[in-house]
Amino acid sequence: MKIKDKYEVKAVKKHECKEWFMYKHYAKRLPIMIYTYGLFERNNLIGVCSYGNPISKDLVNNMLNGKYKKSIFELNRLVVNEDLEKNSLSFFVSQTFKLLPSPCCLVSYADSSQGHHGYIYQSTNWIYTGLTKSIKDWKEIGTNKHSRTFSELGADYMRKHPDRYEQVERSRKHRYIYFIGNKREKKDMKNNLKYEIVPYPKGNNKRYDASYKPSTQQQLF
Repeated sequence: MKIKDKYEVKAVKKHECKEWFMYKHYAKRLPIMIYTYGLFERNNLIGVCSYGNPISKDLVNNMLNGKYKKSIFELNRLVVNEDLEKNSLSFFVSQTFKLLPSPCCLVSYADSSQGHHGYIYQSTNWIYTGLTKSIKDWKEIGTNKHSRTFSELGADYMRKHPDRYEQVERSRKHRYIYFIGNKREKKDMKNNLKYEIVPYPKGNNKRYDASYKPSTQQQLF
């Protein structure tokens, strides 16, 4: 049986993704979700992904020379059950392209600190634009809280409390870009892309434990 006959991709509710992202994905936190999609096998949910607004305002304002700013989305979470048929993940991602608004520009990242190289993006023909810059984030000592959860406190406040906060090097990420639109729109986005297009990175991927079984992987109607 062909993959397209075995699996179906369709929109799902944000709350149906929550357990997958909180407990099955390695990041263990919820992203900004605008568009959420599920991979189904005989009406059973076997994977989810989400697209949202990119965190980096600089990227949105400058990546495409100031154009398409309201049409730039980040593929910020992607997780499926283990031991699916070969090419299932590529099928899932490529099918979501058909459900997103057009034109739009997508960006996604593969975390080098997790041993990821972005092979799913390579297999679905994303453009690779190299590693992100090396920068530092504030961290609350003794916790795994992301810096965004307490950024409203301000850097000055955190500097005055070195017993509670410290700066740590943010892991560099492989950045991938994908254009959705007609031939003219995709050409225009590519012509305005401010990042250099470079060859795909290679290496051995590190796997993380994704064996958790969300309750929402049961039948959804």
